[in-house]
This record gives sequence, structure tokens and C-alpha cells, in this order.
Amino acid sequence: MAEQAERSPRIERIIEERGEKGRVARLVIDHPGKLNVLSRALIDEFGEAIRSLADVAKLRVLVLSGAGERAFIGGADIRDLARLTRETAADFITALHRVCDGLRHLPVPVIARINGYALGAGLEVAAACDLRIASTEAHFGMPEVRVGIPSVIEAALLPGLIGRGRTRRLLLTGETIDAAEAERWGLIDWRLPAAQLDAAVEELIDAILACGPEAIRLQKQLIREWEDLPLSQAVERGIASFASAFESDEPQRMLGAFLAAAARRKDRGRR
Repeated sequence: MAEQAERSPRIERIIEERGEKGRVARLVIDHPGKLNVLSRALIDEFGEAIRSLADVAKLRVLVLSGAGERAFIGGADIRDLARLTRETAADFITALHRVCDGLRHLPVPVIARINGYALGAGLEVAAACDLRIASTEAHFGMPEVRVGIPSVIEAALLPGLIGRGRTRRLLLTGETIDAAEAERWGLIDWRLPAAQLDAAVEELIDAILACGPEAIRLQKQLIREWEDLPLSQAVERGIASFASAFESDEPQRMLGAFLAAAARRKDRGRR
């Protein structure tokens, strides 16, 4: 345990080869002795790790997790927050926003593997991910008001996930909720025992890898745009995205394969 506590905080970057299906990236926030809290130095490293993924050819999906069994991200480092001034506060929180924004604008799906506490900055990072899968032991909260600061930046995504009333409840009380409540609210997409978490993440990865890579990228971009657009403009963007899908041969290849498989099943049924 002492060795774990003394290890320098870092962001571990792993790239996995999945043959013809492409590559899977994993980023692990590794500060387990401190619940994987984000210091300013770790925030900067986190942002750089996300930006570096733009250079990974055939990237299909990113899985984000926290080291150890206690936390996804336990928040921003209180020691760093306590040293902020009016002049340095905006720079600190902007750096954290860039991390979240980088996840939202990464062209491939981002899966949050939430294996424990996701508090404050941790919940904002999770909200910036596309899919959230959590262990039954996970807990969620925005406790900033309890230490004299408001919840900001990607906390603005919460009304779209859980509604305005529940967002007010979290942000104005600093309450922490468990994984069962988070699932009922729609804050997480799946909840299961910790021992099953990795297998469930792999199933989700396999489902994404089975889809058209260009279609997935177009879909993620469109979903992100829908968050900012009125309905009529969102529909128009969808029409443009649909048309642009046919700039590559992916639809013809995958539709052709689907029709060929259907024909083979029909022939077998006649025998």
C-alpha cells in the first residue's frame, strides 16, 4: 500500500490492436492513493493524452477508467484548489474544461468505466463521455458548494442527462447518490457488480467495432451537434450527415454484406 501511495500520479495510455477492426485506446487516471483526484499537473497531462489520440490511425473507441478499485476520479485536488486566486482560478478551470471538451470532440465513442467515486470534476468528465458503465459500488456527486465554490463547466451537461430538477438537487445540496439512483436518473447507462465490469465493457467495445467506423464517427459528431441545435436545424444537420456517409464506400459494402447474408438465410430456409 505504501508503494502505491508513493507512486507519482500519471495518465496511463494504452493502444490495443484489434486486427482489421482497428484500435482501441485506454486512458487510466492513475492516482489511486488519492482517489485519482486531478491535480493541475495531472489535468495538463490528461489533456495532452486526449490530444495525442488524434494521431492514432484506425482508432475506434476510447475507454476511460481510474486506477484501483476505489474511484473513477474523486474530483479536483483540494490542495490545488485551496491555492487558487481570482487571477489563477479561471486558468485552472479552463484547463479542466479542455479535458472534458477534448473527450466530447474526440471523433470516436468514449466509454467511462466508473469503478468507484465520480465526484466533482470526476462527474463532469463522466458526463463528457458518450457512454457510462458503472459498478454497483460507484457513487456520484457534485460537492463543490460544500467547499465554497460553484459547480461549473461540464456540469452544464447534467440537465440534458438527468433533468433540471435533479441537477439542482445535486448542485445545490452537494448530495452524493449511489449507482442504483444514478441508473434510475439516467446518469449512467449500465450498473453491474465490479467483477463483471470489464466483461461488460468488452461487450460494448465489440458492439461498436461491429459497426461501420465512418458511420460511428458521423453519428458521434451529429449527437454532439444535436445538444446545441434547435430541432429544425438538428434535422437539417442529420440530412447532411446522411448524404456525406455516401462519400465513402462503407454504406455499399455493409449494405451489400447484409443483403448477401439475408439471401443465404433465405436459401437455407427453402431447403
